[in-house]
Amino acid sequence: MSESLTNYLSCSLDQNQLGIAIKDTILSLGDASKQIAFSLSKNGLPDNQMGVPIGDTNSDGDFKKALDVFADEAIIAEIANKHVAAYFSEEQDKVLLLEPDGALILCTDPLDGSSNIDNNLSVGTIFSILPRMNDRFEAKYLENDALQPGVSQLASGFFIYGPQTTLMLTIGNGVAAFILDKDEFVKMQWVPKLPLHGSQFAINMSNTRFWSQKARDYIQKCLDGLDGSFAKNYNMRWCGSLVADSWRIFREGGIFLYPEDRRKNYDTGRLRLVYEANPIAFLVEQAGGRASNGKREILKIKPRAIHERVPLIFGSKGDVINYESQ
Repeated sequence: MSESLTNYLSCSLDQNQLGIAIKDTILSLGDASKQIAFSLSKNGLPDNQMGVPIGDTNSDGDFKKALDVFADEAIIAEIANKHVAAYFSEEQDKVLLLEPDGALILCTDPLDGSSNIDNNLSVGTIFSILPRMNDRFEAKYLENDALQPGVSQLASGFFIYGPQTTLMLTIGNGVAAFILDKDEFVKMQWVPKLPLHGSQFAINMSNTRFWSQKARDYIQKCLDGLDGSFAKNYNMRWCGSLVADSWRIFREGGIFLYPEDRRKNYDTGRLRLVYEANPIAFLVEQAGGRASNGKREILKIKPRAIHERVPLIFGSKGDVINYESQ
């Protein structure tokens, strides 16, 4: 019989105050994910147009879509009055203070890949759970707690809403994958573990002309196949949804690249360190892979701002090291 998420967390976490807080928060995120998945499954019906812009912009300056807002609100409703002192979200310009006695800081991208909402492609929710370090229940102090390096994370993961509703999770002792079966997340038999090298790369090739020479040289070596210095034929994959590309990397190995480039606002990378790079990097390293900004490990970078952007290269350790050495 498959192990439930609830039982997995109960058996894997210390049953002290902090362990219970982490467990309850992850289960609350799971409850929010069920609502998001259900709403997405009805997208396109006359009274459920989740892919339409609603007028406001998020921290990126992009127009919010109805499902972006729904996902953010669903998460807030599920975690409120529990263990989360402060909530940081891509959809919020500022911190949301929640529980004065909360032991945790929660950072999320409530809906990754929102450009895919109306295209019937996978989207997801990414989350990072950090320990609260400051006793003062004020924005400036809790914002500083959210700027801990990724190595301080207590747990991270992402939900995917696609043909299956799934969860990729780490609580610091490896990675486990779960699938929603009726109303319960149950553990999959597959244990995510990245091989040293893979045979695929995920990158948006349409931006080639803007890349650094380092990025161009690496991808060219992949394209050279058996005749090149890597002596291997590579396949290219690109979903335009970080969670979907990540799941495939965990399944098959290889490398994901979103490097910095010469476009406006992309010179320091595009993905957010706190909401996207850190939680993915924690998962990757727990699965035996490597996550880097092209020069150093993502998890060792001290964030300077909540919405700070970084280049993100992750996947099979040998492939990422090859990129770094270009």
